[in-house]
Order: sequence, then C-alpha cells, then structure tokens
Amino acid sequence: MRLVSLHTYPVKSCYRLDLDEARVEPWGLAGDRRWMIVDEDGTGVTQRQATGLVAIRPELHPGTLLLRAAGRPELEVAEPVDGDPVAVRVLSNLPPAPGRLAGPAADDWLSRLLDRKIRLVWLGDPTARPIPDTHLADPAERVSFADGYPLLLTNRASLDALNAALLESGNIEAPLPMTRFRPNVVVGGAAPWAEDDWIGRRLRIGPVTFRVAKPCGRCLVTTTDQETGVRGREPLRTLAAYRRINRQLVFGQNLVPVPVPVPAPVPVPALRSSGPVGTLTVGDPVELLS
Repeated sequence: MRLVSLHTYPVKSCYRLDLDEARVEPWGLAGDRRWMIVDEDGTGVTQRQATGLVAIRPELHPGTLLLRAAGRPELEVAEPVDGDPVAVRVLSNLPPAPGRLAGPAADDWLSRLLDRKIRLVWLGDPTARPIPDTHLADPAERVSFADGYPLLLTNRASLDALNAALLESGNIEAPLPMTRFRPNVVVGGAAPWAEDDWIGRRLRIGPVTFRVAKPCGRCLVTTTDQETGVRGREPLRTLAAYRRINRQLVFGQNLVPVPVPVPAPVPVPALRSSGPVGTLTVGDPVELLS
C-alpha cells in the first residue's frame, strides 16, 4: 500500500490544499482546520448550511491566511494572536472550544461573500480542544476544528467500488471524485473496503504511526460538488444501500497520531500535546502493524 494523496483544509469547510508533503502534529496535519467561520451564536458554519463555502480558496503563509474568491479582492488575515477570545462550537451539539476573533475586515469580507453575518475565528492553541468522542479517545488526545478526529483516511479502491455501484445503477452523478469525502490522506494498493478491518489497530504511513479510531459516518457535505457547490443526492443514497453500519453511512476511517516516545520523566499529557510527530510524503509506504 502507498500514500497517494495528501490534503488539508485551512478554513473548515472551505476549499482544500493538495500537498506533496505535510507535517503531522498531535491534533492533525499542520495548518488543517485551524480557522473556522462561525455564525452570530458562535457555531461553525459548514457546507451543510452554506455550499458557497467551496468558493473560498484559502492559502497559508507564515503567520497569515490569504483568502481568495472569484470576483472578490483577495484578503490577507494575520493570525490573531492577541485577538479577542471567544468560545465557539464546531457543531451545535459539541462542547465549546476557545478561539480568537480574526477581526472586522475578515468578517466583512466573508459576510458579503456568503450574504449572511458571520465571523472568522482562529484556534490559537490546538492543545485546548479534546477529541469529542471521549469514550473512544484518550483524555489527553487533541483535535483542531475538525468535527471529531485529527485525520481522515480514505481508500482509493473503496471509491472505485462505490463508483462501480453507481455506474451499475445507471446513476447520472457517477463517477464521483475523492474530493467529495474531504480526506486528509488517501491510500492506494489496498483491497476495496479493507479499511473496515483496521478499526482499533495501528497503521504506519511513512515514518508516522496512527491509531485507527473509528469509521467515518458521512453527512450532507458529501453530496456537494467541491468545485461548483452544486448539491446532488450521491453518494449518500448509494451508501445507504451498501454501507449502512451501526446506523451510519460509512466511508473512510478516523485516525489519531501516535506520539513519538521520549525519555522519562516527561509526563504522558506532555507527549500528547508536544510538537510534530513526523512528516508524510506522497508515495510513502502504508503498513498495517497490529
């Protein structure tokens, strides 16, 4: 098996960055979902409510975020290290997390684009947000503004199998690209749905080891074309027929980086919130360890 692609999403639910390599940190890939757009109540705005988010093309530069969208002047936003603190929720049913307001210039730019009053926030301290699934995670494990886990893995052969089912049914939306599922890492060389057997086991990608935490239950976002924002019915309709597992429509697996051991007496919580775990590069070997 090999790592065939790498992706980050600097602003949650906006357009992706396709990368050749990415640094792995305890809470996810470097720069992934450290920014989030929130409504007036401080709850994250995602493609579930606003498909227009696909039009926002972010770029990351040292200390800054560059926002681009067709027909709009680009905007450079500095990381608000001294910005006003605010409690936000990634999803309405999740516990609050600390963020910092990016400021009125970013809020105005985004509000005009999406035609609704919103704010941009930054997760200055990624060690501050525990993984919400407390029954499946160590209390010391952390996550960015992603819904639940630091990374999402998908399997290219599983997408091929899903597309084969779509084509066989004569579905006009087939084939679907992997971008619909917004993964961080995509593997090739595995059998279709092989990832179902990885749950609870350890997976090494290049120099980094991950814990395969749980399957990813898919939502309405997967029905949105990531280039145009047009929403269809797939893949949820076909996943409902073929991939309904424990009341969820499953595609992909959630990963948690395994910290690199350091000599005692460094406490375990310090390990979980320390610096980079390693670097992934497209083409890295992928190996199931145990």
